[in-house]
Amino acid sequence: MGERISRGVKLSNKGRYGVRALFDIAFHNAGRATQIREIAERELIPARFLEQIFQDLKKAGLIASKRGPRGGYQLARPAAEITVGDVIRALEGPALVTLGEEESAGRRVGPDATAAAFREIAATVEKCFDAITIADICVRGEAMGALRHSRERTSYVI
Repeated sequence: MGERISRGVKLSNKGRYGVRALFDIAFHNAGRATQIREIAERELIPARFLEQIFQDLKKAGLIASKRGPRGGYQLARPAAEITVGDVIRALEGPALVTLGEEESAGRRVGPDATAAAFREIAATVEKCFDAITIADICVRGEAMGALRHSRERTSYVI
């Protein structure tokens, strides 16, 4: 179901879609209010699933909602202050990587060197996710030639 990253870390669609959605808001609308429909169309994410994801992201304080004709979801903080790790923890929970510790629970007597090694690996992976911000992904998008599609704001002058 998820996509393998770096030979072993597996993220669910929920985590990947959450990162893509925040990238979309930051990249296409400079972090300002963006409607779910627009994000879903650009990122090819089912709108109903995106609504569920946004509930968790809002609860985690990563996005805020705005009502009205120019409403939608916006970043709660600047894109440079939101890490991929923040998004993944909000959607997947604090245990980003569980590398088999539960298999040895209750069976071993004494220290478990493999469990300690796996905890260290998990902490390293989590630091990698925390080293990349949504702003960093936007820079990558620009470098790769991604086109910005912001909502045109019509002004009427009489």
